[in-house]
Amino acid sequence: MPAYEELDVRDTAQGELILRRRTTPDGETVHEVTLDGHFLMSSLVHASERALSTLALERLAGDGPFDTIVGGLGLGYTAAELLADPRVGRVDVIERQGAVIDWFVRGLVPLAATLTGDRRCRLVEDDFFAVATSDAPPVDAIVVDIDHSPRALLAPEHAAFYTADGIRRLRARLRPGGVFALWSADRPDDAVVALLGEGLERVEAREVAFPNPHIGEEDVNTIYLASRAE
Repeated sequence: MPAYEELDVRDTAQGELILRRRTTPDGETVHEVTLDGHFLMSSLVHASERALSTLALERLAGDGPFDTIVGGLGLGYTAAELLADPRVGRVDVIERQGAVIDWFVRGLVPLAATLTGDRRCRLVEDDFFAVATSDAPPVDAIVVDIDHSPRALLAPEHAAFYTADGIRRLRARLRPGGVFALWSADRPDDAVVALLGEGLERVEAREVAFPNPHIGEEDVNTIYLASRAE
């Protein structure tokens, strides 16, 4: 078994949140996050988190600058991919767990300097689901990677977002031509596609396949994409 160094341990409403670090046999440093004893994410595996942003950006026409919202900070790969596009003028990362934001402020994770050192990026401690359905001014893109899938929620109160009313309220937070992108650990689900179609257009589910060393085989996640018509 690998020897883990616990960099931070916090008690949360969802259970014990742990940031840990280990070194692989070939010398690579790996950061991992667990919640309530369940594995959440790893710096070894981030292809679909990056794809969440790149696929959303592909749908945005023009030179920007684009205002974007990220739901869920994680290890920062989704936000970093947005910041890599010079057309992006602002990235507001909404993260409910202040501890996760603190990891970046304290430089405990690999992408800490990338996010905290970019003036376009703000790390905001708040409830993404409330922010995404509020009456605040609309933005060009909203991308979210919080729940395992719309059928496997981290918290039961998230369920209201994955309803026709929630999607219609989300629509109001997008500018015409704006994009919504949703990450899921599951294979494409026709019910999710239909749900997004309740308030948005050009809905599709894109599979993202990648080698996953944690399971020793290829893994497949899904990115759901939808747009608000011009």
